[in-house]
Amino acid sequence: MTSPDGVDDDKRATLRRFAALGAAAPVAGLSEKASATEETGDSDARDAIAGYLSTTPGAHFSKIRDDLQLGTGETQHHLRRLEESGAIERYSDGDYKRFVPAGRFDEFEKRALGYLRRETARGMLIELLATPEATAGDLADGLDVSPPTVSKYAGELEDAGLLSREDGYAVERPETVLLLVVRYADSFGEGATRLAGNAAQLLEYEG
Repeated sequence: MTSPDGVDDDKRATLRRFAALGAAAPVAGLSEKASATEETGDSDARDAIAGYLSTTPGAHFSKIRDDLQLGTGETQHHLRRLEESGAIERYSDGDYKRFVPAGRFDEFEKRALGYLRRETARGMLIELLATPEATAGDLADGLDVSPPTVSKYAGELEDAGLLSREDGYAVERPETVLLLVVRYADSFGEGATRLAGNAAQLLEYEG
């Protein structure tokens, strides 16, 4: 449904929901940084992107655009303005350009967020956090993928400094990765939500 001013009501509701998060996040005040002549809709869209990234850090360009129902040029414009204002950071992750709130994550955490945004890599990390003794075969069976797929992602995770293969598979800095999964579980799906429910016991075990 479209309102009299030509903006789709579903899109408006989505932008308002995430704009409210943006206003409450550490990157708040983006509307105040906008010029006095800027359209309110532009400010809302920018606050919505900031709010979205506060709950979905490490999202890539296409996901931001699609989840917020923005146009390609519109998304590019607002992301550029947010970068210029120092509110967000962009970083390269293979073929992806990913975005996070500025100053909140170190390089390891940004790499971890990138791989947690990949379904198979995320599944492997979550399974290994929950069951550190899991083998490559266990991971393949649990994720319903082939052993070569597990081996491929294990190599990528090792190259990224997120996984050790010296003696089986072991997540590097497991408490850091676990805290990222728990903090942003809603954006990572069902497996992350289940892991978050057992986080207290896992952290106690790690300690």
